[in-house]
Amino acid sequence: MAAYILVDCKVTDPARYEGYKKLAEVAIATHGGRYLARGGESSLLEGTRPPNRIVVLEFPTFDRAKGFYDSAEYLAARAARAGAADMTMVVVAGL
Repeated sequence: MAAYILVDCKVTDPARYEGYKKLAEVAIATHGGRYLARGGESSLLEGTRPPNRIVVLEFPTFDRAKGFYDSAEYLAARAARAGAADMTMVVVAGL
């Protein structure tokens, strides 16, 4: 069953964030993931907190999604992201 990582990211250093994006892209593909949405246009439909940069990732399974997050490849990406963005990530199992 597929799993999805939902990301809300406030970029604070755009130039530095570009380096993170390159590393993250490789890590995601290495672990069988793919982008479904990647910072495109968004609009608040309900609630009071406007969204930041929204990213949606799909992985074949919940375990693969969690494995991606804890992988050496993504740990390097996370280190590159330090100080460049405030990020919230949630993994959720699909139906």
